[in-house]
Amino acid sequence: MLEKLKKEVWSHFKQTQVVYFATTGKRRPRVRPVTLIHLDEKFYIATGTKDAKVRQIRNNKNIEFCYPITDGKNSGYIRGVGSVIVIKDIPLKKKIMEIIPFIKKFFPKADDPNFTLLEIKIRGGQYLKIGELKVEKFKTT
Repeated sequence: MLEKLKKEVWSHFKQTQVVYFATTGKRRPRVRPVTLIHLDEKFYIATGTKDAKVRQIRNNKNIEFCYPITDGKNSGYIRGVGSVIVIKDIPLKKKIMEIIPFIKKFFPKADDPNFTLLEIKIRGGQYLKIGELKVEKFKTT
């Protein structure tokens, strides 16, 4: 991705934001809102091990998300396409729990067997600047 475009796209991400996250079920795509965590230039989702999205990811690691962006008057979006890695690293899970405290409401400890941390590896996507009509495509690799 061109550095200028990457910097602009990445500038929209806060430490946490709600995105619409798509996985593939047996017969059709499945979309749900999730909290996307942006930390140290990486993206994560904290979720329950028994959640449908985890089962779907085990069968197909390809994902997509859509992040609506706005300035209050106009809107745009960032669509990210990529894959998921299940993170087993307990110290990393603990670090993320300390930085993003709401995770502790769902999972008491980093080694909780029901706590799955997903790392989102974005390969590319589309960017519709706020208030514009032209979509720009990008690749990260």
